[in-house]
Amino acid sequence: MSLYAIGDLHLGFKVEKPMDIFGDNWIAHENLIKKNWLEKIKENDTVLLPGDISWATKFEDARIDLNWVDELPGKKIISKGNHDYWWLSLKKMKDQFDSISFLQNNYYTYEEYAICGTRGWVCPNDNEFTEHDEKIYKREALRLRLSLDQAKAAGYSKFIVMLHYPPTNDQLQPSLFTEIVEEYKVEKVIYGHLHSYGAYDYKYKGIINNIEYILTSVDYIKFDPIKIF
Repeated sequence: MSLYAIGDLHLGFKVEKPMDIFGDNWIAHENLIKKNWLEKIKENDTVLLPGDISWATKFEDARIDLNWVDELPGKKIISKGNHDYWWLSLKKMKDQFDSISFLQNNYYTYEEYAICGTRGWVCPNDNEFTEHDEKIYKREALRLRLSLDQAKAAGYSKFIVMLHYPPTNDQLQPSLFTEIVEEYKVEKVIYGHLHSYGAYDYKYKGIINNIEYILTSVDYIKFDPIKIF
């Protein structure tokens, strides 16, 4: 039973949203994802999907994309991305799919690990950070803490965190997100959001302060789910 991750699927079976602005490798990219997925992932594996699953803005329009994910092998844990406007409350999405669980203010488990997380947000001192972002940034940090606290209260001491946004700004300065994962001694942080040259240029990867940071944007990992354990 293995743990994999792949982020930013950007599916659009009902919404016309070409991704080839990021390169020709995005043409019919869902076929390549499916091919690679079927070659390695088994029914008893777990796959983390850190956001930006569907371009749809309504849940019913996203259902065709989510059904596509649901029909692939393995158990899937999905967190929200900045483009997942279709996202509803957990209560409304619960039990809609056989193999998909949604992560927000809660946690799931993989063997002895608690899978925690939240969407994340742009961090202070980033080139794009505005006054409006401050409130969202703090709220997302609180949601991360709530997720970890729930798992800790249930007796878990080994954590994997899933974010959509990178955990720091473009200057790689500490943030509330890095402070929280260090406080809870999180082992691995899975994130996405970055594409094209931004993904390759961003340096917050590998082991930093005893935590492994893993970028899983689908084009960065060549549309091929990567094994975490």
